[in-house]
Amino acid sequence: MWAIAVKEFRQLRRDRRTVGLMVMAPLLLLIVFGFAARFDVEEVSTIVVGEGSEAARGRLPELFEVVETMPGGRAEAVEGLREGRAAAAVVVGPEPEILLDGAELFSAQAALRSLAGAGGPPGGPRPRVEVLFNPGLETSAVMIPAIAGMILVFVGTLITSLGVVRERQAGTLEQLAVMPFRPWEVFLGKVSPYFVVAVFDLVLVLGVGVLLFDVPFEGSIGTFLIGSLLFLFVTLGMGILVSSVSQNQGQAIQLAMMLLLPQVLLSGMIFPIESMAVGVRWIAYILPLTYFIEIARGVMLRAAPLDALWPYLGLLAALGLVVFGLAVLRFRRDLGPARAGARRPAPAPEAAR
Repeated sequence: MWAIAVKEFRQLRRDRRTVGLMVMAPLLLLIVFGFAARFDVEEVSTIVVGEGSEAARGRLPELFEVVETMPGGRAEAVEGLREGRAAAAVVVGPEPEILLDGAELFSAQAALRSLAGAGGPPGGPRPRVEVLFNPGLETSAVMIPAIAGMILVFVGTLITSLGVVRERQAGTLEQLAVMPFRPWEVFLGKVSPYFVVAVFDLVLVLGVGVLLFDVPFEGSIGTFLIGSLLFLFVTLGMGILVSSVSQNQGQAIQLAMMLLLPQVLLSGMIFPIESMAVGVRWIAYILPLTYFIEIARGVMLRAAPLDALWPYLGLLAALGLVVFGLAVLRFRRDLGPARAGARRPAPAPEAAR
C-alpha cells in the first residue's frame, strides 16, 4: 500500500496541470465568493431629468448616485433607461417620478428598499415610483438571457475543445493533414457542427423561456442575432485554444472549467457587478459573457436599440478577433507537424537497399 501511495504521489507531481487545478480552483472559489458573492448594491446609477435637476440631487437618498443631468421629461428619462445609461431616472416637475430599470434586478430592489425607508423627500411632494421593463421584478426575466449565454459558453468552449482533442487522440489529425485541405478549411469544417448545435441550443432556450416562463422579447431579433454570433465567435475560439494546449480530454475539461467558472460567477449572471470589490470587478470586464448578458438583457427586456449596444458589440468583436486569431494560429501550428510527418517519404525496403 505504501508503494502504491508513493507511486501516486510521483505521478501526481508529474501532472502539473492537475496539481494546479487542485490548488487554484479552491483559491479561485475563495476569492470569488469572498469578494464577489454579494447581492447588496451600494450605489444605483441615476440620471436626473427636468428643470431644477441640480437641486433634486440633495433630496435623493444616499444610495442614488447621480451620473447625468439633462433637460426634458418622462420620455427622455425612459429613453435613458432603455439605452442603459443608468439604472434609475428621476423626473423633476410638479409631479415628480422615480423610474427604475427592472432589467437591473438587484439595483431596482435596492432602490425600492431605500425609497420605502426614506419617506417623502424634504421640500417637495413624494414622488411616484414605477418599475419599467420588468415591472414584476421577475428573476426568470433576467436569468433566462444569462442562461442562454452560459449555454453558448458551455458548447463553444467545453464541447468544442473535447471534439478537437478527440481528433488528436484518435490519430486522425494526420489523416486530415494529408488531404488536399488548407488549415483554415479544416478549422472551419471542424468548428461548423458545434456552431450549428450552439445556435440550436440558443433558440431552444429562448423559446422555452419566452413560452414557459413568459420572458419578454421586446427588441430586435437582428440585433440579438448579431450579439449572439459575435459571442459564439469568441467562445468557439476559446474552445480551439483549449484543445490546442491539451493532450487529452481530461486536460481539456480541466482547462475549460477554469475558463467557465469565472464567467459564470463574475459576469453579472448571479452576482451584480456593482456589488463586487474593485479588485475583482475588473475581471468581469475582460469576460465575454459579461457583454453578452448586457446585450441579451438590453434587447429582450428594454428593447435597446443597436446604437446603444455598439460598445458591447465592439468589445465582443475585438475579443473575437484576438481569440479566434490565436486559435487559428495554434491550429495551423498543430496541423503543420502532422502534415510534414504524414508527407515524409517512407524508408526504402531492406531488399532495395
